[in-house]
Amino acid sequence: MSAPGGLQDDDDRRRSTRRLFGVAALVLVAVLLAANAHLVYVAFSSQPDCVAHLEDAGGPGSYRAAKSAC
Repeated sequence: MSAPGGLQDDDDRRRSTRRLFGVAALVLVAVLLAANAHLVYVAFSSQPDCVAHLEDAGGPGSYRAAKSAC
């Protein structure tokens, strides 16, 4: 026996809309987690090379590293 007045159609439509929003939310969360995981991976796997810099204090307009790691 079907529901009077098309109530069954409304329920089905609500369920499918709710399911669509649920899947969209899961996809969004998965994309955000993947992006953050990639940022963490790149941060730990990349190490910048040493660059040439002044060892002693220079004149105006020249810069040197505050603490050299090389």
